[in-house]
Amino acid sequence: MTLAALTLPALPCIAAVQAAAPSGEPTKAPLEGTRLAGTGLLRFFGLQVYRARLWVSPGFAPERFSALPLALELYYLRSLSGSAIAKRSLDEMRRAGPIPDDKATVWLQALTAVMPNVADGDRLTGIYRPNDALELLYAQGQSQRSLGKVGDAEFATRFMGIWLAPVTSEPDLRRALLGSTATAQ
Repeated sequence: MTLAALTLPALPCIAAVQAAAPSGEPTKAPLEGTRLAGTGLLRFFGLQVYRARLWVSPGFAPERFSALPLALELYYLRSLSGSAIAKRSLDEMRRAGPIPDDKATVWLQALTAVMPNVADGDRLTGIYRPNDALELLYAQGQSQRSLGKVGDAEFATRFMGIWLAPVTSEPDLRRALLGSTATAQ
């Protein structure tokens, strides 16, 4: 796999429990045909890092999270460097299983190249399309732009697995995001 095969991004860390969208966050689904499944709040040592919202397609099932299109929004509540987000993302992706060193290097380079530094109030949205790609959108205030797409299906699934896979490091956040779609797991 070459760096050119990845035309972009990845979303950051992991979260834990909350409900309403913060002011300034859009309430419209970021991906047509999806509905809000749940919301959560990531805290790290008691500090609020970001609010997350999961938008899912009809027929979504947690045990097959990668089967249908979905969107995950992260609304940041503090500043973080893009390189730190990229490194943490790769570490979290490894929870689903080993990643060969050459692939991990390519994924980390791609993530580091596109992941922006974020500040309080910034929003990153991952648009997942199964067996296709992950697109990352970045918003500051009302201005939103695409950071690009990663056309690697394994990368896209592993990336969304940071929040949605049963092996997530943040099971409380996973439950909160799955909300109304959660089954007895």
